[in-house]
Amino acid sequence: MSKRNQHVVPRDDQWAVRGAGAKRDTEVFNHKQDAVDRARQISQNQQTELVVHGQNGRIQYKDSHGNDPSPPKG
Repeated sequence: MSKRNQHVVPRDDQWAVRGAGAKRDTEVFNHKQDAVDRARQISQNQQTELVVHGQNGRIQYKDSHGNDPSPPKG
């Protein structure tokens, strides 16, 4: 399995988990939080980034689970 950042995106009246650049959704959920939880599991396992989009398709937030080029200081 290749390492791809995981995106949570709106899909009709549902939410999809999709690897960056993938042609197909990995999984589709009725609730956004279920999709976020699954995408987080995948991104933690692959040490990639989780990217969560809003209903309008814009990025709401990102969460890095891999090699963070800008880790928090302190």
